[in-house]
Amino acid sequence: MLNVAILAAGKGSRMESSLPKVLHKISGKSLLQRVIDSCVELKPDQIFIITGHKSKEVQKSIPNDKNINVVIQEPQSGTGHAIQVLCREVKKHEGKLLVLNGDVPLIRPSTLKKLLCLHDSKNADVSLITTKKTNPHGYGRVFLKENFIERIVEEKDCNDLERENRLINSGIYCFNWGNLSEIINTLKSNNNQKEIYLTDTVPLLKNALSLEVKDHRELQGINNRIQLSECEENIQNSIKEKHMLNGVTFINKASCSISEEVEIGKDVIIEANTHIRGNTKINNHCIIGPNTFIENSNVGLHCEISNSTVYASQIMDHIKIGPYSHIRPNSKISSFSKIGNFVEIKNSQLEEESKVNHLSYIGDSIIGKSTNIGAGTITANFDGQKKHQTKIGKNSSIGANTVFVAPINLGESVTTGAGSVITKDSKDNSLAISRTKQVNIENWKRKKS
Repeated sequence: MLNVAILAAGKGSRMESSLPKVLHKISGKSLLQRVIDSCVELKPDQIFIITGHKSKEVQKSIPNDKNINVVIQEPQSGTGHAIQVLCREVKKHEGKLLVLNGDVPLIRPSTLKKLLCLHDSKNADVSLITTKKTNPHGYGRVFLKENFIERIVEEKDCNDLERENRLINSGIYCFNWGNLSEIINTLKSNNNQKEIYLTDTVPLLKNALSLEVKDHRELQGINNRIQLSECEENIQNSIKEKHMLNGVTFINKASCSISEEVEIGKDVIIEANTHIRGNTKINNHCIIGPNTFIENSNVGLHCEISNSTVYASQIMDHIKIGPYSHIRPNSKISSFSKIGNFVEIKNSQLEEESKVNHLSYIGDSIIGKSTNIGAGTITANFDGQKKHQTKIGKNSSIGANTVFVAPINLGESVTTGAGSVITKDSKDNSLAISRTKQVNIENWKRKKS
């Protein structure tokens, strides 16, 4: 039986934030959610999330899963105290207890599996992950004797000689839960911090093993915004390297960010300052950017999107968008269409080969195939209470500065006169025009003020 305890009770005062530390995000996911995701792959019987500071906020962020339980630690008196609280709350202490930190978000499931295998193969009382750091400042030091862990000394309790040891404790443990429960309540707060340390269990257990991990980046704990940024950079480098090996070119890698869920095809060029988030798929032979943001969208083959934003929309094949366009949610741009300068599309469908080239707002609309929308066209879709739809048939030509007062339905091959305010439906093959007659007054002189 495998149980997991995630320590997420601390305030994280060095973050200088009103938000609990474990709810800060890297690459779109909270630190806590990343740790949960890592241990879910181990298929544990139960996950216990130990919260304290702003526990209600933390609980709201936790997935609704019958195998995830919340334990409140009050007051927050150290990692050992957290497990004391857990052992009081849970009556059966069976199998293994894997202890993770909610602020160590990059731990890999494969590394945790290695820890569990080592623990089982040696029938250990406790196994923990260690690593060597060039600068181990801030970490507890691990001292070995004949391949067994003899003791762990926290940074603030180390003397000068002990601080020279570069083998550090990651804070990730696997315990024989039954043996741990027998000694956990003997721990005392006899240290400079006046806290109960979980590390003090190690000398009290007979068989303590170390799994040394070479890549210390996955063990990076987060205590401040600098370390948060370092973890973000580590994740981003890993994501972008994966895509580059799969055939994606980044013009300026450092200026871009890509979510882990994003799929990018071959021969895609990502220009500088481009950010692709959420469940987005970019298909082959696209040029994305510069200065572009895409979220939760599907972009087809041979598309070019520059200096623009796209949210929750479907962009088909051979489409050009931008510069300075805004594609809002629930929009579908069909193949061989063009969305040009300063155009906003919202909750609309544009059929094949349609064009909206300049300075237009198309909202709650269906635009037919091969229709051209002139510069400055606006669909006035809101009457103050409800949104209404505009339908324009195929092969239509919409004059510059046309305003459609929705709801309105234009047939196929309709032309509108420039500057018209269209309030009535028009049939196929018609001209719709609505503007006052121009009057020229000769020899006009403005009154002087």
